[in-house]
Amino acid sequence: MKPLLFIFTPISYLFIAIMLSSPESRSPLHTREITFQGYAREDGLWDIEAHLRDFKFQPFTTGQKTWEPGEAFHDMWVRITVDTELVIQAIEVAMDSHPHPECPQVIPPMDALIGARLGKGWRKTINEHLGGIKGCTHLRELLSNIATAAFQSIPGALFDPDDNKPPLYLGTCKSWDFDGPVVLRVYPKFYKWKPAI
Repeated sequence: MKPLLFIFTPISYLFIAIMLSSPESRSPLHTREITFQGYAREDGLWDIEAHLRDFKFQPFTTGQKTWEPGEAFHDMWVRITVDTELVIQAIEVAMDSHPHPECPQVIPPMDALIGARLGKGWRKTINEHLGGIKGCTHLRELLSNIATAAFQSIPGALFDPDDNKPPLYLGTCKSWDFDGPVVLRVYPKFYKWKPAI
């Protein structure tokens, strides 16, 4: 069966969405759902929330409990509050479901991230404070990607206040290649841009 094609024609661009091809016959085993949401607060700060949920399609035993199909054995939340400089002002963590009674012991050390800044070196900061047995693999995964959600949520987060410097996302992927057609089209000022040495 051929993939479905959807054609959208906003303004002058043509987008073609191609779905994955039909798979071979198979049975579902595991689902991990991860969502991120950004909120503007009335006090001028921003909340970024992350949610991770794992469940299986057959009974699953870990620790001393058997989880039923569809029952989340990981159901974890992280909320960070950041200012306009992307500095963490507050952090909150909840574990609605976890496989071992010791898992919530990783929540208090998360406060070590208060005062840290999202941006370059963020993953290193996470590992310094919460790496290995100091933290939780799944919470670290959420934290690693919460920065991207913040950048997408907060107006101007990826723009340098200096108009002579490119937005921070230029040069970070194929589409935003300084030498590519997207930068030429959207940011001609920074086409073929090279940082000052």
